[in-house]
Amino acid sequence: MPVPLPDGVEVKISRGRVKIKGPKGELSRDVVGNIKVEKDEKELRVIPLDESPRTRAFHGLMRSLIDNMVVGVSQGFKKNLKIVGVGYRAQVNGKNLVLNVGYSHPVEFPLPEGISASVSKDGVIEVSGIDKQVVGDVAARIRKVRPPDAYKGKGIRYLDEHVVLKPGKSAVKT
Repeated sequence: MPVPLPDGVEVKISRGRVKIKGPKGELSRDVVGNIKVEKDEKELRVIPLDESPRTRAFHGLMRSLIDNMVVGVSQGFKKNLKIVGVGYRAQVNGKNLVLNVGYSHPVEFPLPEGISASVSKDGVIEVSGIDKQVVGDVAARIRKVRPPDAYKGKGIRYLDEHVVLKPGKSAVKT
């Protein structure tokens, strides 16, 4: 299945490396496995050069990675996290995300290059960037600062995450 190229996206393929440049930035990646990448007019084709199981596995992987690169440089990716808890809040301070989530000190989370974050008034943190893998990793590390509590639900969770609360001691009857 070919990868469609939107307008404004440029592709350079040389020596087993694919560079994709778009309005939001530039990404590059080495082609792994026994695979060839070709550029047509408005699409990229990922072609396996043999039928070994390893090449077939890398074929699907490379096609998905290249598609994510095209979407990233043209539209970008974002993950939303929600802070739940009385007095829990976050703010962006330069290239740092400062989290006040119940510890005795604020937690400063440095944002990597190419990643931006914003915080709304209702406690939603939006992490955005052009590399899908890095955006997901940063969101997971922010959530790890204070994961949701199983009893009260307080903490940092993904916006669409459903946390099942455990019953407390008073709910158990003997």
